[in-house]
Amino acid sequence: MSDAEPPTAESDDAVAAAFEVVARSAPQIRGGLAGRRGKTDGRNASGETQLAADVWADDLLEERLTAIEGVGQFASEERDDVVDAGDGEYAATVDPLDGSSNLQSNNSMGTILGVYDADLPAPGNRLVAAAYVLYGPITTMVTAREGEVTEYVVENDGSRRAVREDVTLPEDPTVYGFGGRVPDWTDRFADYAREIEDELKLRYGGAMIGDVNQVLTYGGVFAYPELQSRPEGKLRLQFEGNPIGYIVESAGGGSSDGETSLLDAEVEELHQRTPVYLGNEALVERLEARF
Repeated sequence: MSDAEPPTAESDDAVAAAFEVVARSAPQIRGGLAGRRGKTDGRNASGETQLAADVWADDLLEERLTAIEGVGQFASEERDDVVDAGDGEYAATVDPLDGSSNLQSNNSMGTILGVYDADLPAPGNRLVAAAYVLYGPITTMVTAREGEVTEYVVENDGSRRAVREDVTLPEDPTVYGFGGRVPDWTDRFADYAREIEDELKLRYGGAMIGDVNQVLTYGGVFAYPELQSRPEGKLRLQFEGNPIGYIVESAGGGSSDGETSLLDAEVEELHQRTPVYLGNEALVERLEARF
């Protein structure tokens, strides 16, 4: 852990405080990546090898989010179980470094936050807020709460400056990004992908946050689909699918697991995986019509 003084939440509103803590932690997380690119001996709850940066960012956010009055539970993609933070009506979930495999090649990655008003694991319809930080050429943060989506630039001191308010997906979609190996796609998704390839421009960087942010900026569709080798998908519902689905739906778009909104998907366990489809509602509906 860094010797730097940890940021404290200045708001009595636990949700606003969670946003503030993540924003004020972002410059420190970004600044600490360079020396933490190596692999550890550990694996996360999903069996993936952890980088030193994954573990460090997870510990940092756990310490700071559980210190917020009103946050009673904390869970992360990087740890097996829910952390009991005491009394509090909210549960905070994080993917501390989404796309951390991009660290070695110095491509974009991010941090995802979900705030639920129910004990974990919880369905997406119990989210009250969500946010993500994108560590791109500049550090930005997108928040969603009560149907309003705002994009901020995060300054070096962790303060935020709003650059887009009332964010909605553009009506005319431009980009798409699809994950998974093409030979491993199912036939029905491959047929859909071929249609989209004729209509939109490919933008795929291997970090969900970067790819979704392109969709939110230019309109389009992102998917990490069901695969022949992994019908349950790759992404985690609790930490990735639900929070990002909440943001995209709050911005007027659609989300789906292939059959229903990600926010309505049944949750059975903390690290449950799911296919993820996000973007302009008409494009998501076209995909669902094939399933």
